[in-house]
Amino acid sequence: MKDVTHSFDIGSTPHQVPVGRGKLFLIAGPCVLESESHARMLADSIQRITSDLGIPYIFKASYDKANRTSIKSFRGPGLVEGCRILRAIGDSTGLPVLTDVHTAVDCAAVAEAVDVLQIPAFLCRQTDLLIAAAEATRQTGGAINVKKGQFVAPWDMRHAVEKIRESGNERVSLTERGASFGYNNLVVDIRSLPVMRGFAPVVFDGTHSVQTPSAGNGVSGGQPEFIPVLTRAAVAAGVDGVFLEVHENPAQAKSDGANALHLNKLKAVLEQLLAIHAALANTAT
Repeated sequence: MKDVTHSFDIGSTPHQVPVGRGKLFLIAGPCVLESESHARMLADSIQRITSDLGIPYIFKASYDKANRTSIKSFRGPGLVEGCRILRAIGDSTGLPVLTDVHTAVDCAAVAEAVDVLQIPAFLCRQTDLLIAAAEATRQTGGAINVKKGQFVAPWDMRHAVEKIRESGNERVSLTERGASFGYNNLVVDIRSLPVMRGFAPVVFDGTHSVQTPSAGNGVSGGQPEFIPVLTRAAVAAGVDGVFLEVHENPAQAKSDGANALHLNKLKAVLEQLLAIHAALANTAT
């Protein structure tokens, strides 16, 4: 698999994550910060698995889920406490850390706490947010991961990338998470992966891609049984990384449990992905 033109590294040794350099990496963690102890447990558990398998790993959790279906849904601990928890997890594990940002005003504070600012799919065209994220991460040496909007053509994601790069940060990746297909359903067009990889490193979100948005009763549903097959297809198509929301008890998760991967299934899924990635690399040489 060829490196992409705009490759970069996230974090510092020995846990540095190469993005777009031909080595498959993982972004994983709970959808939202449920508590500090819970986030630490998942970070440690996933880190043990990825360390055993030799896969570079970025811990992910959100301090605020501002785009929940219902106003009654759990959103997280908020900016100040959330950033404290995320920074503490990064410091104690050495892992790079990623979190969502929803407003331009949050970007500077969040960039001081984590390594990667993630732009949610619904906000991927918000110019002020993209510029603020670029300017904040330029100051800290961080990176930006932009989720492709469910309503955006893959080739049009070039505009989000250009907004960030022209605002001073070349360290940007894109993530595919499915496209709207009628109401309350998503589909993945595998063609989007090589299209977007033509201008930025690409990550595949195997968990939100099986979501059934706002499926009923103020919550989203999901089809997690399809996570392995979709992630296998994405790795075979040549993505740079995989994004998975992971929980030890998805039925009790405070956000997006219906489409999360159970922690006890993570190792087997990653083993399959690494085997496909290695086979792809062998055929390219």
